[in-house]
Amino acid sequence: MGVKTDLQPKYGERRTRLPPGPWNLSRAEKREVCNSFYGMKVPEGYSSNIKNLVSLQDSRLLGLKSHDCHTLMQQLLPVAIRSVLEKPARYAITRLCFFFNAICAKTVDVSKLDKLEEDVVVTLCLLEKYFPPSFFDIMVHLVVHLVREVRLCGPVYFRWMYPFERYMKVLKGHVQNHTRPEGCIAERYIAEEAVEFCTQHLSDVSTVGVPSSQKMGVSKPLSGCTVSVVDQDLLNQAHLYVLENTEEVLPYIEQHMIHIKTAYPKFRKRTKWLQDKHNSTFIQWLRFKVQSELEEDNNGVSENLRWLAAGPNMAVPLYRSYLIKGIKFNIKAQDDVRTTQNSGVYLLAQTMQVASAKDKNPILSNMGFYGVIQEIWDLDYQKFTIPVFRCDWIDSSSLVVDELGFTLVDLSKIGNRNDQFVLASQVKQIFFVDDPMHRGWSVVLSMPNREYNDVIGDEVLGDVIIECEPFTRGMPNVDTFDELVGELGGQNIRDGCEDIWIE
Repeated sequence: MGVKTDLQPKYGERRTRLPPGPWNLSRAEKREVCNSFYGMKVPEGYSSNIKNLVSLQDSRLLGLKSHDCHTLMQQLLPVAIRSVLEKPARYAITRLCFFFNAICAKTVDVSKLDKLEEDVVVTLCLLEKYFPPSFFDIMVHLVVHLVREVRLCGPVYFRWMYPFERYMKVLKGHVQNHTRPEGCIAERYIAEEAVEFCTQHLSDVSTVGVPSSQKMGVSKPLSGCTVSVVDQDLLNQAHLYVLENTEEVLPYIEQHMIHIKTAYPKFRKRTKWLQDKHNSTFIQWLRFKVQSELEEDNNGVSENLRWLAAGPNMAVPLYRSYLIKGIKFNIKAQDDVRTTQNSGVYLLAQTMQVASAKDKNPILSNMGFYGVIQEIWDLDYQKFTIPVFRCDWIDSSSLVVDELGFTLVDLSKIGNRNDQFVLASQVKQIFFVDDPMHRGWSVVLSMPNREYNDVIGDEVLGDVIIECEPFTRGMPNVDTFDELVGELGGQNIRDGCEDIWIE
């Protein structure tokens, strides 16, 4: 028939050889994929320890739970196969992984659902070009309808089975008498309900469940406190960053810039010189400025501004771990002795960018920074504390975005030595995975949003507004529902689904 001539049998003198398909992995490629999984360290709570799921002797993945399969399919598998398979087959698999990553996001951009639906159809057609017909059962076909489900029912995480699977583990833990499992579950459940009711009438009693620190977004240290007197230059650098990111101090920053331009009229057009002069003199200028205002009546200086201007204590508590809005951050030294990776951070900040070293007029624009936490400081301002991270920021010259959209970084190249600090509340947690295609480089992967206090609505990410309204055509009326039932086929389906729409 002249179809797929490269897969036709190769007839020899003694035996007939069947060439491998584009989806087949050689023994060396299987070992390479398993080694890539074996070396992955992910953040705490992201998935199981991937290292324990890999058998290097058999070149297999063993003991995966359903959540581990989702994690691999969404983010880790596209990285592990970057150096194996032919490019067309690898790209088809990667497109399918990107689709699941987009469809399982916590916020859904409704305007992109049509494009996403078109892309998944093309992706399945590409898979049909490289995979055998036996691969395409009904489960693969149902992927086409997932976008339609999102359009009708909203984000996936409202409907998937993980909460119920977790609760099944809780119910199984209630069983003490294995001959009467139902009775054990019923009695323990009634006992918990009674205790929960009684705690509402008791003071200073908290019930079990999600910790309040994670519910309310409280920041608190976790472990490894050591108090040390830090270098004065580093302390001033951290203090200056806190001041420049405090809303009450912003009017004083504008006044100080006007003061510098007035005192040095020859340099008023040199933006970089003015910024350097501001960084070196603002702390002392603010202290004297606030002190002079405090001597006046009705000065309007708040208590927080007064202590910020006075500066932090020289003795700084250093922590190995810190909890920020339910997300755990570690320093790099802590991650080196653990099986998890919680030290990677990403910051989107407005910064001055220059065309070259001779450029005297930089421009302000948003820029992303990738770094690794080296120290966690808790700056003490007498009345309150502010946690900051001291990070090694990766040099922007060693940052590359490939054709698939992966961000590659070289962790050995460090830049921004004079601006190492960032507020703990400003960063997003990321993690780095060794790139199997380019040795010495790492692929940047991000943590999914896990905050408990999220509200579904319009969320601004950078300059992009993501609309989270799941019903693009409004709630379905009777005619629309009849059309839907007709498509599904039968009155019996309507009887079973009507309660769902009412809820």
